[in-house]
Amino acid sequence: MPSRPTRRPIAPSPRRWTLPTLLLLLLLAAAPPLAAQGRALTRWEEQARALLRELVEINTTHSVGNTVTAAEAMAKHMRAAGFPAEDVVVVETAPRKGNLVVRYRGSNRTRKPILLLSHIDVVEADPKDWTLPPFQFIEKDGTFYGRGVADDKDESAIHLTILLRMKAEGLVPDRDIVVALTADEEGGTSNGVDWMLQNRPELLRAEFAFNEGGGGRVEEGKRISNDVQASEKKVANFTVEATNPGGHSSVPRPDNAITQLAAALVKLGNHAQPVKLNEVTRAYFRRQAEIVGGETGAAMRALVANERDVAAAALLAKDPAHNSRMRTTCVATMLSGGHASNALPQRATATVNCRILPDESTEQVLQRLIAAVGDTGVKVTVARGARESPPSPLTAELLQRIEETTREVWPGMPVVPTMSTGATDGLYLRRAGIPVYGVSGLFYDQPNAHGMNEHVSAQAFYEGLEFMYRLVRKVSGPERPRM
Repeated sequence: MPSRPTRRPIAPSPRRWTLPTLLLLLLLAAAPPLAAQGRALTRWEEQARALLRELVEINTTHSVGNTVTAAEAMAKHMRAAGFPAEDVVVVETAPRKGNLVVRYRGSNRTRKPILLLSHIDVVEADPKDWTLPPFQFIEKDGTFYGRGVADDKDESAIHLTILLRMKAEGLVPDRDIVVALTADEEGGTSNGVDWMLQNRPELLRAEFAFNEGGGGRVEEGKRISNDVQASEKKVANFTVEATNPGGHSSVPRPDNAITQLAAALVKLGNHAQPVKLNEVTRAYFRRQAEIVGGETGAAMRALVANERDVAAAALLAKDPAHNSRMRTTCVATMLSGGHASNALPQRATATVNCRILPDESTEQVLQRLIAAVGDTGVKVTVARGARESPPSPLTAELLQRIEETTREVWPGMPVVPTMSTGATDGLYLRRAGIPVYGVSGLFYDQPNAHGMNEHVSAQAFYEGLEFMYRLVRKVSGPERPRM
């Protein structure tokens, strides 16, 4: 190709903005973006997005953050919308630890309320570890970024928006709806749910609660099922320790504390806890079998029919997620040993973290660990026992409402009860006799919660908002218009 002549760039002339033009540009910059599917946001999508933005931009980490600030900011919106002061309560459990409880009064005083639970504290986020500012809400290419957009300020914004919308539409539910935004779920010593149940139980009293822990399952970009968390595993830590008189490293002896500990940990790593299904995990594997089909689906059906089916369990155990749902799991997570590079170790210890099935005890697991290490000469003790968290019943009527709403928003989408392998604040409510269900309708594909540049799909957020609005109306009805 012939060479093109080089053109000298033309310097732009100075631009003079008129006041109307400046105002227009400012309005455009402040206007909410279009939804991922190219349409303008509804009033309530704008509302939920605005609340989420405000929450994300308030630092609520344990180290330097303040959940009182976040709770008061949200309370201000609810009072401005006309919620009575007595129904918008900010509870401070410790300095910088605040919780918000908002009650939307229903017409039937004999029915127990429903509770929408979420937490507004977030895990630590060092700006040096992120390529985006963690405490600034950023929307880019249909995605929300910021600490807490996936865990769990998204659900806080959704729950508050549901109350605002119902009030604006003049809908009076048949029972009270309580929204609680709480502190110290991610750590700390002032857990809001635990504190209120012990000191202000009337604030959280409910027939059942919706919480995090469930939501839409996405695999390889495809929506698979809308999961309902009805139970969760319990957490316990055990200490495995080997001790020795020690001595000089130039004169080794066969009973070295570090090698003894290593041998014990190898045995523990090769030891599988027994398979044990419950109501929730049976329903999970039964419904999952219909979704996955093939050899895996056949193994799931076989395990439901007979949890002693060794071949079925072995096949499913190849998937860590399936393995964690059918048995208690234990894994070494921390190591410490020795006191000098030229001395035989006098002590070597390991922390073993166990996620225990709801109907098993810390003592049962301890005895299995002791049996598993055998004659390696180590001692196994309980460092922190598990707190009880009984499964929530799979109530047919409630599941039917969730399935109906799921079909309305995503036709043909199956609903699958599940047991979380991690833990949530739901355990405090379950211990208090309040059933808890992880329900959100949020189909987040790789949300990266707790990670760098935490992010979620804007479209999934708006769909979850619509799903939860419809579901809450179903379970809190029948409604009547406000007179």
